[in-house]
Amino acid sequence: MGTSGRRGPYFCGIDAAMDVVSGKWKSLILWELAERGTRRFAQLRRSLPGVSEKMLVQHLREMEEDGLIHREVYGEVPPRVEYSLTEHGVSLNEALADLGRWGVDRIERIGAERIHEAS
Repeated sequence: MGTSGRRGPYFCGIDAAMDVVSGKWKSLILWELAERGTRRFAQLRRSLPGVSEKMLVQHLREMEEDGLIHREVYGEVPPRVEYSLTEHGVSLNEALADLGRWGVDRIERIGAERIHEAS
């Protein structure tokens, strides 16, 4: 998988899972790829308002290292790079589904505004 310093030790499974999804954008990247399928970098950046290019690059690299996403580089000019979920990423997204439902209930309970999706 890689040589990241994020390899434990962990107190419990939640600790290990949160290590992989830590950061504001990772869960949103997972959601975007699950909802819309394979995406190019610019498409991901447009669909995540507020994310900086630097932060998106960093999160994508970490997620690739953790085996959550696949990065496909095409030998074209200009180069084309596409990102998609791996089986491991799909299973993490499924595990986060209940958390997402809890969040929707919270939004409704507290009357918070929702950000409308970018097309």
